[in-house]
Amino acid sequence: MYLGKWNQSDTDYKALINQWHVVEKIDNIPLDKPYAAKLLGENIVIWRSQEGIQVWKDYCGHRGAKLSLGKICNNEIMCPYHGWRFNTAGKCTIVPAHPNQNTPNTKKVVFPYKAQEKYGYVWACLGEPITDIPELPEWDNSEYRKVYAGPYYYKGNALRSVENFLDATHFPFIHANLNGDPDSPDEIQDYTVENLEFGIRTSEIKVFQPYGDHRGIPVDARYIYSAFSPTTAYFRKRTGETETFCTFLTATPADVDETIIWLIVAINYGPELTEEKILYRQDMVFEQDRVIVESQRPVQLPLDPKEEMHVRSDRFSLAYRRWIKELGSY
Repeated sequence: MYLGKWNQSDTDYKALINQWHVVEKIDNIPLDKPYAAKLLGENIVIWRSQEGIQVWKDYCGHRGAKLSLGKICNNEIMCPYHGWRFNTAGKCTIVPAHPNQNTPNTKKVVFPYKAQEKYGYVWACLGEPITDIPELPEWDNSEYRKVYAGPYYYKGNALRSVENFLDATHFPFIHANLNGDPDSPDEIQDYTVENLEFGIRTSEIKVFQPYGDHRGIPVDARYIYSAFSPTTAYFRKRTGETETFCTFLTATPADVDETIIWLIVAINYGPELTEEKILYRQDMVFEQDRVIVESQRPVQLPLDPKEEMHVRSDRFSLAYRRWIKELGSY
């Protein structure tokens, strides 16, 4: 299996192989032809069938051509090189050069992966999923408006990207005068971290934000952060009695140093806010984060606590790293 820059023995790779990952937005997948993508260093092909979305290794076992360069014919995918066709079970059905002979055994040369559609995304798992696709708590709640943001392309590591999303202490510096005041940064009070069935979650973390949300007003924000999987995270941010701003983030680990960030924002206030205004703020914040994540060294997230320095406000970050290490040790 081609793994790009990943080492299959790395703990972080082993923690990610059996997880669900977004590989594309469903609306971007053509109806009548294959679509190329990448996950964990593996070139993959996404295609639509009558049975549902398909995600396979982008490889024809005959002579190694990319199936994503081929076609979809009568609910089958056709290799561009010699016209071999495969059904959704991965069985070769036609070899045009020998139409009257039995087709070859495709075991170990064609690789369908597990795939599902959820929240408007295509999710795939290259191994055996150990959990369901993470839940977005507000998805079915009609009181919340949902807005898609991104994708944002980072030349950085997915786990570094998620850890950045789960950190409130960088606000006054990376998002100066937006999410924090650089001249008066918040002192972060001690908080707790819970281990839950779905992952880990913080207690409330309070910060002041000069431009606290899409309305462009100052707010006293109260965050609760969650990690539902190593690459899917979420925060619920309250700014009043009922005003709540939630963000569901999933980071596609295309390769060790290639990440695609997908967001769903859910808010229960501001019906006058245009989608353009909501996306303006999201785009600005994640562009500021991109610069920092791409600068971090080593590229891969260090899972040994001795490799980097830590303080009390890093409690959630340390719990996140321990959790990934545990997942990669199975």
